[in-house]
Amino acid sequence: MKKLSWIILISFGLIACSNDNNKADAYGNFEATEVMVSAMAQGEILSLNVDEGQVLTNGQYIGLIDTTDLALKEQQLIKSKAAVRTGIITIDAQMNVQLQQKKNMMVDKERLDKLFKQGAATQKQIDDINGAIDLLNAQIASTRSQKQRILAEIETIDIQINQVKESLAKCRVINPVDGTVLTKYAEPGEVTVMGKPLYKIADLSKMKLKIYVSGVQLPHIKLGQEVEVQIDRSVTENSSMPGIISWISSTAEFTPKTIQTKDERVNLVYAVKVLVENDGTIKIGMPGEVKFKRTLDPK
Repeated sequence: MKKLSWIILISFGLIACSNDNNKADAYGNFEATEVMVSAMAQGEILSLNVDEGQVLTNGQYIGLIDTTDLALKEQQLIKSKAAVRTGIITIDAQMNVQLQQKKNMMVDKERLDKLFKQGAATQKQIDDINGAIDLLNAQIASTRSQKQRILAEIETIDIQINQVKESLAKCRVINPVDGTVLTKYAEPGEVTVMGKPLYKIADLSKMKLKIYVSGVQLPHIKLGQEVEVQIDRSVTENSSMPGIISWISSTAEFTPKTIQTKDERVNLVYAVKVLVENDGTIKIGMPGEVKFKRTLDPK
């Protein structure tokens, strides 16, 4: 009878050791990097070709917000630029006349200078021609400044046109990342404003399991370390997959109440994220477990 009791005790001990070996080192929930795609313009949503669960690619055209007002403003600016540009033609013609007048005066000045040396011209005639040339130079300078003012005005209009074009581009809804649409917030026909969410998307091909480790476990893990991730396959079985530690918090925090028991919630822990390739079985919020590979523990 005594021998049978020892056998029972040894059996229970083996079972307990086996359960300890199967126990996970950390627990947590899966999450993904979610991107909230918002409207970048104001107006009626003319089209929004997106549905929940749809897989989108980066740069994919999704929809359009009404561009009527912006298109009219662009046409108005283009007409204004054309009208201002006609002033340059007038100024160029005026400057050509002034330059020709100066050329003629310079010929007269050379002739007078020769006559003055010969005593056939007076000092007053020399002073008059020099004064006329100085006045004409001032007029030419004034005409050039008018042309520069018009050119500056054209540059300002060009900037305004570019601003309108940028606003027109923002009316086109372009998907920013590869991923799966999680939630749709707007529909065609609705009026949106800048910053209003249109849909939420996340890349589900790679998921992150956020776990918490104690200060005792922290020295045994490092960035880039391979770990074993397990998820529930059934009530009694788990599915295993490889994972890589991609982030370790540099500060400690109290254990989240949803993770551990009441006694363990008073302990300080460190948040850790494990990157896992998702074949479609992992969902956002799903619980997971992690086992650290002991071969990587420091001696």
